[in-house]
Amino acid sequence: MIEMEFYKFNGAGNDFVVVDFRREQYPLTEHTIAHLCHRRFGIGADGLMTLGVAPEGYDFEMRYYNSDGRLGSMCGNGGRCISAFAHLLGLSHPHPTTGSPCLHFVAYDGDHDAQIISWDNERRRGVVRLGMRTIDRSTVCRCEQGWFLDTGSPHFVLEVNNLNDYDVEAEGRRWRNRLDLFPEGTNVDFIERQPDGALAIRTFERGVEAETWACGTGVTAVAIVSGCKNIHARGGDFEVSFSTTDKAFDNVLLTGPVSLDFEGIVTI
Repeated sequence: MIEMEFYKFNGAGNDFVVVDFRREQYPLTEHTIAHLCHRRFGIGADGLMTLGVAPEGYDFEMRYYNSDGRLGSMCGNGGRCISAFAHLLGLSHPHPTTGSPCLHFVAYDGDHDAQIISWDNERRRGVVRLGMRTIDRSTVCRCEQGWFLDTGSPHFVLEVNNLNDYDVEAEGRRWRNRLDLFPEGTNVDFIERQPDGALAIRTFERGVEAETWACGTGVTAVAIVSGCKNIHARGGDFEVSFSTTDKAFDNVLLTGPVSLDFEGIVTI
């Protein structure tokens, strides 16, 4: 039996167990991670992340595991949450222009920069902006009735009516398992235009195999294919900015809320 310190974060309701791996490499097997993420028998989370020692030139390394225990691809809200965690650990440094705390880290899909826009130590919440990967225009394609693209994780974006009452679980599972279209599976984002001009989004996540309250790479995917930069998820609101060229969408920035919910020690 080993006692492991953990922290529970959420980014707009997309929640994670976060562990500091810099000093001790805990034996986190696929089974152990799935148990920790289980909402009845464990801590409960959409995924688990480890913050590790990174190569020279980076502040830390992020590794993300889905709630099924398997190593995942990039997680946008996870990247924002672990950046807040790194800031609380004292790993951030002042931005050369704004002076805001910032971080440079490496993840599944390469390097990322994050900025702590605001942080309230008493309420243990704030706003974090994350730089996402550059997206080659040639990889954004029409697929069936929607769009398919990779924003660090694969996403199929589909516009629907009556999103509040839409059967995201059933339809999300059906599209996620269309292996004839998506051989490695995909996350599925259902969207609907709102009266204020923003887009509402509900996401069925691969690896979680259920709807989550927010998905950062999904919000980014929706902004890219729609051109809408204000996205309403079930757990909170996001802003996405990016620049465009003939070949790519770059300088992609994902901004949204983050909070530290609680911390503790668990026996594994």
